[in-house]
Amino acid sequence: VQLQASGGGLVQAGGSLRLSCAASGRINNINDVTWHRQAPGKQREMVASLTSSGITNSADSEKGRFTISRDNAKKTVYLEMNSLKPEDTAVYYCGVTTYGRWWWGQGTQVTVSS
Repeated sequence: VQLQASGGGLVQAGGSLRLSCAASGRINNINDVTWHRQAPGKQREMVASLTSSGITNSADSEKGRFTISRDNAKKTVYLEMNSLKPEDTAVYYCGVTTYGRWWWGQGTQVTVSS
């Protein structure tokens, strides 16, 4: 199972980005999906998650600004990020569960300038 994250980049505060995470390899079903991020000098933290039954969860600081979604047919997970702030600057990682374990992508850099 391989995960390829894309869509990161440099954006001004208040701007938007849409991250994508495409899964490939021998995958029958993707269950839960999530986005995490890690800023320099900080621990990795959960940004948003989405279960196979459609239940979403997100960190308080991202509620109302970030939206996680999925396209099961394309085996792709998305993170729509709006009203970005400089403190959102981090490497964003996507994760999916299949075959009873979590799989992680390599991360995509998001930089928000003030």
